[in-house]
Amino acid sequence: MLKPPPILAGKDFAAPSVFEPENLLREARRQKNLPGSAVPEICLLDPDGDIVRVLAKAGRARRFAGWACYHTELYEFEHGGEHFGIIGCAVGASFAVLLAEQLFASGCRLLISMTSAGQIVEQGSPPYFILIDRALRDEGTSYHYLPPAEFAGADEVLVEAAMKAFAAVG
Repeated sequence: MLKPPPILAGKDFAAPSVFEPENLLREARRQKNLPGSAVPEICLLDPDGDIVRVLAKAGRARRFAGWACYHTELYEFEHGGEHFGIIGCAVGASFAVLLAEQLFASGCRLLISMTSAGQIVEQGSPPYFILIDRALRDEGTSYHYLPPAEFAGADEVLVEAAMKAFAAVG
């Protein structure tokens, strides 16, 4: 009989994390002499960095001075009357999770990851958006947060709401 891989051993998904994002941010603020600042409630992860570069080049994004993360810079911008935060070049599941935890601990209420991908099966003439409702769990990070399964699925109510919103805008 095969033993389960070590990444699946000894997991207690209900136990609190040893590394709390609030503690990481507190120490970063102390070391950088930064005040506690709430980030925008809506934030984007821009793994490719394209959106951040376009916003910066157009003079629409400014660096958020209160962001305490050691590894990234948070920018803020306005669009359609809404205030957004955005972090560029957030590549990889474990890094994205680190940033997500720190953003939520800093006041973010909605986090959207915007990226690009190639087509395996043509769905139409690009560009277009695809709403991802599940992910194949082959990266390792999710096994620290959820019990083992082949896929991690998005909340069905949230997917339905997003589909309706996308349909409304075409």
